[in-house]
Amino acid sequence: MNGIIELSGMKFHAFHGCLPVEREKGAEYVVDFKCRCDIGAAALSDRLEDTVDYGRIYRLVATVMAHPSNLLEKVASDIAGSIQAEFPRLEWLSVRVAKLDPPVEGPCECSAVTVERP
Repeated sequence: MNGIIELSGMKFHAFHGCLPVEREKGAEYVVDFKCRCDIGAAALSDRLEDTVDYGRIYRLVATVMAHPSNLLEKVASDIAGSIQAEFPRLEWLSVRVAKLDPPVEGPCECSAVTVERP
């Protein structure tokens, strides 16, 4: 039985970016994770060991967010890679990293990058 598991709206203050102000003051980020996987065993057993542990996902994301990178592309790719390494049975995953109020010359809610992996 296939299912979609999501962990949305993970919030972090981090120091990603190419500009000195981004590295000094940091910014607010929102990370969304989604995966497709077999949830049949978990549906029958009702055991955390048989599914994707949200707590482990959050810790993996937090670890990557704690290490500054220049580009959101790198951050999203590193998060996807660490999740894929920890949960190799995922059929597909998506990671979206959004920087709130990016340093652009006008109003902008966020800049974002989404990485998908089979």
